[in-house]
Amino acid sequence: MASPEDLTGGPASLYEARKGVYPKKVDGRFRRFKWLVMAVTLAIYYVTPWLRWDRGAYAPDQAVLVDLAHRRFYMFQIEIWPHEFYYVAGLLIMAGIGLFLVTSAVGRAWCGYACPQTVWTDLFQHVDRLIDGDRNAQIRLANGPWTAEKIVKRGLKYAVYLAIAFWTGGAWILYFADAPTLTRDFWTGQAAPIAYGTVALLTATTFILGGFLREQVCIYMCPWPRIQTAMMDEKSLLVTYKDCRGEPRGSVKKAEKHPGAFGDCIDCNQCVAVCPTGIDIREGPQIGCITCALCIDACDGVMAQVGRPRGLIDYCTLDDAATEKAGGAARPVRQTLLRPRTIVYFSIWCAIGAAMLFSLGQRIRLDLAVQHDRSPLYVQLSDGHIRNSYTVKLRNMETRPRRVEVAMTGLGDAKLWSEDGARESAGQRIELTLPANSVTRARLFVAAPGAGPARQDFTLSTRGLDGDPRGDSETIQFDRPETGQ
Repeated sequence: MASPEDLTGGPASLYEARKGVYPKKVDGRFRRFKWLVMAVTLAIYYVTPWLRWDRGAYAPDQAVLVDLAHRRFYMFQIEIWPHEFYYVAGLLIMAGIGLFLVTSAVGRAWCGYACPQTVWTDLFQHVDRLIDGDRNAQIRLANGPWTAEKIVKRGLKYAVYLAIAFWTGGAWILYFADAPTLTRDFWTGQAAPIAYGTVALLTATTFILGGFLREQVCIYMCPWPRIQTAMMDEKSLLVTYKDCRGEPRGSVKKAEKHPGAFGDCIDCNQCVAVCPTGIDIREGPQIGCITCALCIDACDGVMAQVGRPRGLIDYCTLDDAATEKAGGAARPVRQTLLRPRTIVYFSIWCAIGAAMLFSLGQRIRLDLAVQHDRSPLYVQLSDGHIRNSYTVKLRNMETRPRRVEVAMTGLGDAKLWSEDGARESAGQRIELTLPANSVTRARLFVAAPGAGPARQDFTLSTRGLDGDPRGDSETIQFDRPETGQ
């Protein structure tokens, strides 16, 4: 049997060469919706680090801030500490379930409208049209020789790409430090090296992925098209070509000469020309379709021109497409969306969100952690009392200093004092002042009569003295010498 080398005269290629994709400009309701989503998402990304939020004199005033230096995450009124990372995990779970919900309801709508790769690719494609012209002009320029005009246009276009990419990378680092301060330090050369490295990396990736790879990221690099099939079924709304209505294809003139012999599709290829990934939706569901619905806008425009009803390409479930092919009527969109799978996803999503909001509203902003000093385990005082020492960590998660009380219960007449105090003034409670947004470490001493069990549990608790009495407590152990020792 002949090998591929024998048939072609050279080594066989395992990969198909990329075919350039030059989407044509189109107008319609889905294109306008894409404009809206792109404007909103880009505005959120670029503007959010500059928003201010007053948290008082002891906390940063940036509305959204990932403060790695102090291990805090701020989002408007919400402040997340490292030990509360489960809130971040909850947000990620909600994002995942939200993707499941959207995909099961309307296919890859996330990919078609709000995915960062889609948003920046769409932005770069508008730059292409602004500088090179629409689809036909872009193809002519790409296939033409390197003239002075082509060099100037390529240079200008790549410069705009680079500016957008640099702005994108620069905006990212502003989420991790005070935006005005970091911007000034960045341009004066005083920022940390990691800031310059991060901007360079994100500039390069945005420039390459959005400017050159584009649909290859969606088709080959992104795992989501492979995963999404588990969330979709015959009842999911997809961008669908209704072949029962469109086939067989034929031009308007052929249809006029042979009434009833041809379908509504006039084979104008406008649905292919506007597709940002270059696929032909008439070939059925495929991995390259990102459900952006621009082909619907293009087809509806053509149907209006030739006097035929819209909807040859439309959002439709595979079940409804089969029903229409059999002569039935498709279900209303509301009925399609409100089905058990989407309701279950939505219910889980809402339940997690409600639980997180309730937990945020009920969480205590004063924490206590106690560790028994082990060396020495105890000290016998001259009056026969036994002293144990403890290292206490008090976490004040408020954006203001707090006066708190640490009290001891469950150890009879034992006395408590701090490292800064004296035993003579000891009691069963002490007061401390905690700085705002901080973890205060204190060393406490507890002295109890020598007569008693070798190991005895008691409780240390803390509460606020500033109007919010909620606090924390921990049961710990007091050690004495074994009897007869």
